[in-house]
Amino acid sequence: MAQKKQHCDCLSTIKPVRDTLDVINGKWKLPIIISVGVGNDRFTDIQESIPGITPKVLAKELKDLEQHKLITRIVADEYPVKITYKLEPYADTLTPIIYALKDWGENHRKVVTER
Repeated sequence: MAQKKQHCDCLSTIKPVRDTLDVINGKWKLPIIISVGVGNDRFTDIQESIPGITPKVLAKELKDLEQHKLITRIVADEYPVKITYKLEPYADTLTPIIYALKDWGENHRKVVTER
């Protein structure tokens, strides 16, 4: 019976972690969130702030983030049309996760490079 409980406890952690990773996984989503969060609101500004990202991939990832209600696409009714992106308040819930990943990554780099 104890073994069954551990299995359920494990699943109760794995499922929400998997859900989180399904939203923010990949090479580009967190860099895009970080870029928009620091003030890059135009497509080209976001692209230039993330080395190696292609326009096609950026467009796809922005749409995905918009579907997950993390980013909003704003189309200004002017000529020429101006499109900007901003983080939704809900995206602020990722801030502690991003900083935890940053801290872990810095620490891990030290651990791996120490000999």
